Amino acid sequence: MHALRHFYASTLLDAAESIKALANYPGHADPGFTLRTYTHLTPSSEERTRKAIDQAFGNRPAPRPDDGLDPSGTEDAAA
Repeated sequence: MHALRHFYASTLLDAAESIKALANYPGHADPGFTLRTYTHLTPSSEERTRKAIDQAFGNRPAPRPDDGLDPSGTEDAAA
């Protein structure tokens, strides 16, 4: 049963469920306990955080040498 609770909580955290709501589901009185118990199971959180900030600021991915874009984000006239 413990493994199922752990799987359930970590899956919801990875899906960006609020920690307050998640704490209520298994009956945790303290959302901090839930964070301390389950956050180590969300390795994709760094990538998700970076993408969220990039999107909020309208940042584009860095141009790659083969994408035909110059650093300003406009198409290369030679392409």
